[in-house]
Amino acid sequence: MIKTVKDIDLKGKRVIMRVDFNVPMKDGVVQDDTRIQAALPTIKYILEQSPRSLVLMSHLGDPKKDVKKAKEKAEKAGKSFTAADEEAFINGKNKMKPVSEYLAKVLGKEVAFAEGCFGQKAVVDSLPEGGVLMLENTRFNGEETSKDTEEQKKLAKELATYGDVYVNDAFGTAHRAHASTATIAQFMDVKVGGFLMEKEVQYLEPMVTNPPKPMVAIIGGAKVSSKIAVLESLLKNASALIIGGGMAYTFLKAQGHSIGKSLVEDDFIDTAKSLLKAAEEKGARIILPVDHLGAAEFSPDAAAVAIDGADIPDNLMGMDVGPKTLAIYKEAILSAKSIVWNGPVGVFEFEAFAKGTGEVAHLVAEATAKGAVSVVGGGDSVAAVNKFNLASKMSHVSTGGGASLEFLEGKTLPGIAVLETK
Repeated sequence: MIKTVKDIDLKGKRVIMRVDFNVPMKDGVVQDDTRIQAALPTIKYILEQSPRSLVLMSHLGDPKKDVKKAKEKAEKAGKSFTAADEEAFINGKNKMKPVSEYLAKVLGKEVAFAEGCFGQKAVVDSLPEGGVLMLENTRFNGEETSKDTEEQKKLAKELATYGDVYVNDAFGTAHRAHASTATIAQFMDVKVGGFLMEKEVQYLEPMVTNPPKPMVAIIGGAKVSSKIAVLESLLKNASALIIGGGMAYTFLKAQGHSIGKSLVEDDFIDTAKSLLKAAEEKGARIILPVDHLGAAEFSPDAAAVAIDGADIPDNLMGMDVGPKTLAIYKEAILSAKSIVWNGPVGVFEFEAFAKGTGEVAHLVAEATAKGAVSVVGGGDSVAAVNKFNLASKMSHVSTGGGASLEFLEGKTLPGIAVLETK
């Protein structure tokens, strides 16, 4: 288990903390404060320990990539994208100052703001006792994400001068080996996790190593290619793998079923066959749809067509699972002692095809109420439980999309590997 802020003396210490404040922004206004709220317990605890100062750092989008996308979008629409437009866009989407102001409100304490990441030592030193400082978006510095180790070290060394203790509470970026998430630890004597990081590890790690049995994994989403490693990892401990979403059609085709116009990755048919064989040899069930809701086209306005059977007519594409499939899901989920859910089982963004994912969310909540440990990870799964107002009914809803996926794959995350253990 990683060491946390509770395991060290913070009194009189300068603390530099990596948070994940990569929040949705529109015209310089925070649209969703979930990630800010998630970091508050650690921030408040640190401040209660009478530190000399607390410096916070985070990325907020990716300025270069975000501007490029915005420019391409404008040009596609036949609009100009001037230097003034670029500046306005960055100010509204990538600048950290509005976030620091928002934090000050929810924290009930002044939060100073630094215009950059380099050259801020004097600003840090001038903070009042127990003062809080928010640095500008780390990704305005190319060194943050540089593939050149020495380049990264330039920023990491600078950041390290702002604190005596390094705290990483940004699980959402723990899979990134960046200057502020990992490299900085090379130049710090004390490096520990925050409460959010601790909670993520506490819930995710057992699902990979030794979950309560029987364990059921629900893996959905569009593509097999992005989920192969997690399927292979979870198969080691799962009694059943529920495969839904677009992924399911590749597996159904691998079994010889007709899939109509459904999403399929033909390059991964053999991979699907191998996973089906591995599950059979291990005695684990792979649960695929036995009926569907289909549509003639991929559209929110498409009429839902019930398909009573695993095979999908040539003129239709699978969009959601049917009632017979949900009955099988129910039996598997409600018998589980632990559940991992990553990815929706249908196109839940479209109301006509949201029932399957909604039912899965309710079943996982019901199983949790009966004593099962449930872990929801991945952006779309989190969006789904939030849509159906069931996040509070799960044991743990991960704050990291890519990070939780890589953790479930059994990978060592750089942002966690650099922290001290106990």
